[in-house]
Parts: sequence; C-alpha cells; structure tokens
Amino acid sequence: MTITLPITKARAQLTNLVEKADKQLQEYVITVNGVPAAVLISAAEYESWKETLDILSDPGLMQVIRKGEEDIKKGKFITFEQLKKDLKLRV
Repeated sequence: MTITLPITKARAQLTNLVEKADKQLQEYVITVNGVPAAVLISAAEYESWKETLDILSDPGLMQVIRKGEEDIKKGKFITFEQLKKDLKLRV
C-alpha cells in the first residue's frame, strides 16, 4: 500500500518511514504543497525497478524474451528434470 504524506510529516518521521520502507516494503509519496514530489521505497525495490527498466529498454533482450515466451506457448522447451537427465546430473 502506498501512503501519501506532506514533507513536513515525512521529515518528522523519516527514521520510522525508512525503517518501514526497508523492513515492510512500505511505499511513501511525499508531497510539497500538496503536489507529489518524491517517493520513498526500499533500496531493494529501487534496484529491482532499475533492473526491470534496463531489461525493458534493451531491444535485443526484449526480442529474446518474446521469442522464449513464444517457444513456451508452442511447447518448445524441456523441464529441469529432463535437463538433469540429459546431462546426467545428480542435483
């Protein structure tokens, strides 16, 4: 759940907000004069968003992902169990 709060309240509760963002993955929209100005999220969530953006902005990678999705729909894949068997792995 995303909570919106004014910057004055965020400033007064910053330590608590950071802890909740980090431990409980809480999200905060911080407003200035009633207008959204910033978002407080956990560092892990931020890194995840950056990684997703990197993937989505790479046309070659997106093409490979789409091809993989098409192959799955067509049944053109092997299971992990089959891969282990084919490679004679004991995992």
